[in-house]
Amino acid sequence: FNPEKFDVKVDPDPVRNQVDITYVVEEKSSDQIQLQGGWGAGRIVGQLGLNFGNFSTRNILKKDKWTPLPSGDGQMLSLSASSNGIYYQNYNISFTEPWLGGKKPNSLTVSLYKSISSNGLQGDSRQATEIMGVSLGLGKRLKYPDDYFSIYNGISFQQYKLINNQSFFSFSNGFSNNINYTIRLARNSVDQLIYPRRGSNLSLSLKLTPPYSKFDDIDDYSTVSDQEKYSWIEYYKWKFKSSWFSAFTDKLVVNTRVEMGLLGAYNKNLGVAPFERFYVGGDGMSGMGYQFDGRELISLRGYSNNSISPSTGATIYNKYTTELRYAISLNPSSTVYALSFLEAGNAWEDFDNFNPFEVKRSVGFGVRIMLPMIGMMGLDYGWGLDEINGKPDVNGGQFHFSIGQQF
Repeated sequence: FNPEKFDVKVDPDPVRNQVDITYVVEEKSSDQIQLQGGWGAGRIVGQLGLNFGNFSTRNILKKDKWTPLPSGDGQMLSLSASSNGIYYQNYNISFTEPWLGGKKPNSLTVSLYKSISSNGLQGDSRQATEIMGVSLGLGKRLKYPDDYFSIYNGISFQQYKLINNQSFFSFSNGFSNNINYTIRLARNSVDQLIYPRRGSNLSLSLKLTPPYSKFDDIDDYSTVSDQEKYSWIEYYKWKFKSSWFSAFTDKLVVNTRVEMGLLGAYNKNLGVAPFERFYVGGDGMSGMGYQFDGRELISLRGYSNNSISPSTGATIYNKYTTELRYAISLNPSSTVYALSFLEAGNAWEDFDNFNPFEVKRSVGFGVRIMLPMIGMMGLDYGWGLDEINGKPDVNGGQFHFSIGQQF
């Protein structure tokens, strides 16, 4: 529904000693089509995405409910594909049932995906990385400590297949498997999604794999190949995010955000796996189609992409953001707001060097435009205030383009 048109009309009837309450709502479409162009691995990548926010599996056999797909139950179906031709393809399909069982807001999400990156050749000359995965998640709203809390549990499986691979991984041929479990506790009291004015959004998550090294009977990992060491990937990953909104007026809002992440290992002799690492700096988008090692891209405006992390990725990071937002248009067909920001963050190779106050700072301004059929788009200009050792040209004035709603 359109939050700007929401209203409550109260009509007291002193004769009957009753009050009639009427809720005024305006329905809006939640379907989206996303067309995106990006740059990764030295080539242009095109992406097409279709999001249907009112899908209905129950009405699949009812022709009169196809508009153009069966609708009416609030289920979400997402389809996306990205490619740059014969060198890269990525396919993803996900389905969400927000009211599993029909009585309580318990959400069930299932997704399947596959990506292929290659040199475009076949036979013995082929060099490729193929990834396939499946995930299953269940979200549940909690009543304690209050109704704003929710919990999510999910399991996922990824398989990496390497064929004469010469990048990203420390071995060229073979398989790596990643089976992990995620639990996330969240509290969301934000008053609306597109232009929040008050409330907060907090999340604490743990993602972990089984500790395979406890059972592999290997005492010295220097004697085995990387293919054997990482045939079953093991790690644990903590992440915390918080976002707070306070309104000075209906149009002027301040948003403060804090986030941090830690990637750890069960076995010190094996060390932290070269997967699932953090790459901080830039728009947090460039190379999105080429995250073959499960990396997380963390934006930090005013710096070049991934420039703040070590070249092999970081195992710990933190980030602080303050934004002052001003609404230019709150029309649901084209919401527009301007912003200015202060941002700081850093990333480290290991916990021994971690210092939450040793951060790289930036300032800047930007604009956000929300179009119902496309989603949130943003353009920022950031200025990095601190130099990065050994990287003299990564800070300074830079434009950053973003797609999607941030936490």
